[in-house]
Amino acid sequence: MIRTNISARPRHGLTTLLLLLPCAIGLSHAADIAYPQRPIRVVVASAPGGGLDISTRILAPKLTESMGQTWVVDNRSGAGGNVGAEIVVRASPDGYTVLTSTSTLLTVNPSLYRMPFNVEKDLQPVTVLSGGEQVVVVHPTVPAKSLQELIALAKQKPGSLNYSSAGQGTALHLGAELLKLRAGIDMTQVAYKGGGPAAAAVLAGEVQVLVGTIASTITFINAGRLRALATTGPKRSRLLPDQPTVAESGYPGFDAGVWFGMTVPAATSKSVIDRLNRETVKALQYADVQAAMARQGLDAAPGTPAELAERIKRETATWAAVIKKTGIRAE
Repeated sequence: MIRTNISARPRHGLTTLLLLLPCAIGLSHAADIAYPQRPIRVVVASAPGGGLDISTRILAPKLTESMGQTWVVDNRSGAGGNVGAEIVVRASPDGYTVLTSTSTLLTVNPSLYRMPFNVEKDLQPVTVLSGGEQVVVVHPTVPAKSLQELIALAKQKPGSLNYSSAGQGTALHLGAELLKLRAGIDMTQVAYKGGGPAAAAVLAGEVQVLVGTIASTITFINAGRLRALATTGPKRSRLLPDQPTVAESGYPGFDAGVWFGMTVPAATSKSVIDRLNRETVKALQYADVQAAMARQGLDAAPGTPAELAERIKRETATWAAVIKKTGIRAE
């Protein structure tokens, strides 16, 4: 009788697998070390010309130079940035498709849209790129010289003040709604198609109030065509140092700034993420990069992936509460 050693085959297969595993790991590690070997596509989740697009284009040449491969900017707007984000979520997690997006996409959209992906599970943070405070401004005919006076006026005549926004769920909209909640006042939103038209509306006196970007309003503030009352960040703005923050004006912890971040598909290796973080942080520290961003009312704000992850988690909770209390819905 011929006896077959049935246990020999599995043992042989396991031995082969164990021998090949270090080779596979070595090849993967070698690929990461050699990264990048071809151009990197950076998907910008907005239309050309806005702060996110400008920040990305300021960085792209520096990253091209330092990493030895071209960073190709690809604007993909729509659904509050979800269109561009989904492209990156579905991309191969090899470091050759990168997302730059607004803070609203990462922290507001999960509560506002039925999204085809999960920000926390499907995207890995790399770093914050840049950010800036917003500013509460009024038309000069409004009889309020401070935020406290504006709030008092709103309480005297509930619903009599209108504010302009760049549309449902935008930073301009949510900043004003957070102010309403914290101050206990009633103002009516008038939505426009973008930050530019929203600022133009208050300039023309169509509405009385705007919580808008400093970049879009500072020229008019300096010319006396808009009156600034307070900025919305955790500290005073470098561009408007004489203006108190909302927090200083009686609402501790108030923070409704605007920032932009870089993320990659969730399964991207740690070594690739570390390389992207290291090179991007270095680029953000160049004086000419910081000066170019300052001209847009933005500050370079490099950090670690862990810091960005914590910021996303914290602000997602903040905006989820605002959206729930106000009943905001996507357009």
